[in-house]
Amino acid sequence: MGLGAMPIYHFGTDAQREQLLPDLTAGKALAGFGLTEPEAGSDAGATRTTARLEGGEWVIDGSKQFITNSGTPITRFVTVTAVTGERDGRKEISTIIVPNGTPGFTVEPAYDKLGWRASDTHPLTFTGARVPEENLLGERGRGYANFLSILSEGRIAIAALSTGAAEGCLEEATAYAQSRMIFGSALATRQNAQFTLARMKARVHHARLAWHHAARLKDAGKPFATEAALAKIAASDAAMDNARDATQIFGGNGFMDEFPVARHYRDSKILEIGEGTTEVQLMLIARSLGLGSGGASR
Repeated sequence: MGLGAMPIYHFGTDAQREQLLPDLTAGKALAGFGLTEPEAGSDAGATRTTARLEGGEWVIDGSKQFITNSGTPITRFVTVTAVTGERDGRKEISTIIVPNGTPGFTVEPAYDKLGWRASDTHPLTFTGARVPEENLLGERGRGYANFLSILSEGRIAIAALSTGAAEGCLEEATAYAQSRMIFGSALATRQNAQFTLARMKARVHHARLAWHHAARLKDAGKPFATEAALAKIAASDAAMDNARDATQIFGGNGFMDEFPVARHYRDSKILEIGEGTTEVQLMLIARSLGLGSGGASR
């Protein structure tokens, strides 16, 4: 929801907000966030989707992949990044609103995913798709920068989601350890199980502190991008580590789909990838420390 609505909220014209936001915020419509391509995502310079002005319309050609909420029955539009020219020797990347059903805009069959199977995710193809010139979202040439700011907000949401997943694993594993009998006593009486659960609790606690801190900075209007990256790393690591440990607590049952930790194990991995991989977060944090690319280390 955030990735679909927030670009309109932050960068849309009054007319775009009035037209699109009411149904999005009411849950009557969904929208996609079309950034990632087969050869581009974090690397904006590799963006290949293009949009050219022709007769008062943007003509869009290219493809996107891994686009959430792009093919549901209530998906209204997808906001896509596209190369609209060149500026100072670099690609000029802008964002354009493309309504679903636009001729030349094809939502390809959904992916068959390891986890997050309830999440609608598709590749998209644009072949001479035409939309009005006023469908430009925000300032021309600022599309990628605007999307990056939306991703920073989204990282707080993913960190919160990850914390909930980590806590869910802890709750399931604690209840199971208390009921599972082994060698005449509950698994929870074994120190190794106790220590595992204690570490899981610590991860949840640290993840929650991290995303709360980033959220407070954002709400106060202060810089928060680095803290959002820190929160996403802490919380996605907590979700993945707790899913692994919970599965181990459950033993063979943890490998069975009938138990919720099996789903946690499948679902948690995407939290280390979506909204910027862990490696991207580390890169952003390194930059905040004044560590540039290239050159000899000091």
